Amino acid sequence: MARRTIVVGDIHGCYDELRDLLDKVALGSDDRVVAVGDLVVKGEKNREVLDLFSSDPRFSAVIGNHDRALLRYWLGETDDLKKTQKRVRKELKTDRERYKAYLASLPPMIELGSHLVVHAGLRPGVALSEQSIEDLTELRTLGRKRESRKGTPWYEVYDGRHTVLFGHWPSQVPRRGRRALGLDTGCVYGYELTAYIIEADSLVSVKARRAYDPPQKSDKDEGDG
Repeated sequence: MARRTIVVGDIHGCYDELRDLLDKVALGSDDRVVAVGDLVVKGEKNREVLDLFSSDPRFSAVIGNHDRALLRYWLGETDDLKKTQKRVRKELKTDRERYKAYLASLPPMIELGSHLVVHAGLRPGVALSEQSIEDLTELRTLGRKRESRKGTPWYEVYDGRHTVLFGHWPSQVPRRGRRALGLDTGCVYGYELTAYIIEADSLVSVKARRAYDPPQKSDKDEGDG
């Protein structure tokens, strides 16, 4: 079997669902797994997710906003953590230095030939080298507030040379733009964990075993990403 590149949506500590997804795609020894960030926070098995990604050379990830928030806290750059981020901080306390080093190693983007992986989005018309870390990890819409759900989604405007694979903005149906595909289908909120196999141009999903962090509203846009 030819080597495949399997890009996985926001995992958020949902290790069991990640294993279900890898079993469903029949992960091979030559395959590559790339996560769109937010490996941790909200789910219950953050340690297992980080151990897998940091120990298996087939696995890589970009940094997500929750990963970055935890890392910035550990680096002393902020003392502002959300309740769910405080929980994972306690879970990872015993091996904090190892996990801190791993999160610090995560890049803001991974280029995969014709595809580009980021956590949240790209600012249309801005060169890749000039994209801010805040946009890469937090962007949703193009208004005054980058994290707002109200306004024009960046992926509806983006028309760059890469097809961008992103997460951050949960939706029960993958978000699509002409040159972008959103893979966060709200696993941690009780919906699905989704992967995109680049070579096959196909989506594969598994159902969440349960809602680990119940959504605060019932529409298709769940949680805070």
